[in-house]
Amino acid sequence: MEKNVGKVRNQDINPCIEESDASQKCLDTFNYDMCTAFFQSYKDCRKYWHNIMMHRKKEGVKPYMPTAAERQEILSSIGGKPY
Repeated sequence: MEKNVGKVRNQDINPCIEESDASQKCLDTFNYDMCTAFFQSYKDCRKYWHNIMMHRKKEGVKPYMPTAAERQEILSSIGGKPY
């Protein structure tokens, strides 16, 4: 179990830590009310980076998931988060 927790918090593996933390904070603060926007943001983030990962896999680019630094460059080049 400890090994999986490390993967979830690893910025090079999980591109949506910020959105996940925001969702969890909302749940803690509002006791499950009014958190739909946070859940949607997390879902959109996962979908966006999954598509990037699948494209890179198809093209043979490794690692399949861009590192945290590469993701920052990608987001900067498109003007911010598209989700």
